Amino acid sequence: MDRTFACPQPPLPLTVYGINEATPGPEWKALFDTTWPAYRDWYLTETSGSRPDLATSQSMLAHYMPELLPTYTRLVSLAGNDETAARMLTLWNAPAFLPACSQAVFAGPEPVLCRNYDYSPDLWERTIYSSAFTGRRVIGTGDCLWGLLDGMNDAGLVVSLTYGGRPGSGPGFAIPLVIRYLLEVAETTCEARELLQDLPIAMSYNLTMVDAGGDACTAFVAPGQEPEFAAAAIATNHHGSIPEYPERAARFSSVQRLDRLAELIAERREPDDIAAAFLARPLYNVEYDRGFGTLYTAVYRPADLTVEYRWPSATWRRGFDDPSATKNIVLGGPDLAGELTAPIL
Repeated sequence: MDRTFACPQPPLPLTVYGINEATPGPEWKALFDTTWPAYRDWYLTETSGSRPDLATSQSMLAHYMPELLPTYTRLVSLAGNDETAARMLTLWNAPAFLPACSQAVFAGPEPVLCRNYDYSPDLWERTIYSSAFTGRRVIGTGDCLWGLLDGMNDAGLVVSLTYGGRPGSGPGFAIPLVIRYLLEVAETTCEARELLQDLPIAMSYNLTMVDAGGDACTAFVAPGQEPEFAAAAIATNHHGSIPEYPERAARFSSVQRLDRLAELIAERREPDDIAAAFLARPLYNVEYDRGFGTLYTAVYRPADLTVEYRWPSATWRRGFDDPSATKNIVLGGPDLAGELTAPIL
């Protein structure tokens, strides 16, 4: 059956910011000043109902993530002790966060985690943050000012998220802060699994992780339930092999993308070939106008503690010690139209 995809938007030039700041300082303050108006509007959006008060938000952070409190206090100070910012930065009961995404761990001689982040360009923070907030070095894709969409720590633990496909939300933390917490505290996949047992998480997500020893898994987390762990370290946007919500999964080609990841695992490709496959259909998407466009491909290599960010026309390799820098990229464009809009039989 023919299936034709929407044409990509005109080329969208963007700048990605690589920040290397061990503890929050001038660079984080510049990020806050630039993005806070948009984050404030998001946090206070009327459709999300009333946000929790400051005392409740801070008590939840102190109870579940005490290791992050010194950094949180520093952030609040840099934000001018603004009460709304202080509430938002706890990321307790924040508004909905629904990226698409594909991710997989490839064993090989050395483990590699490769992922595509699919979302709206307007909602992408465009930061790659290298830090040592708690003394442990962490590098990853920034979100929500100090959370992470994916990342790796200096022990070689890598964690990445996809939306889990189950609608609804409950009391809990926004997932970017959960990833930050796992990478600040855990050294291995086993330790990360243990930490997840006690963390309340606001929405359903698939967290794929791997450590330097190659121990990998995918955790399905959702409000009000214990995490479920699968040995298969691949994930798109549904729970299990058969979607709980078929229409939602079909909207984002979740099954087709998961099948492609399984094929790549079986083919035992080299990391560069794997990354190239993530820049092609069905894993690569260009429907940016409905929040389903691939914003970057990230290739995490725990063995050498580096991450490569890839786009169709650019690659950017970052490590813990690389200085702050910027990278100009282009999303979409007619150069992709022929390949990505062709009928799929």
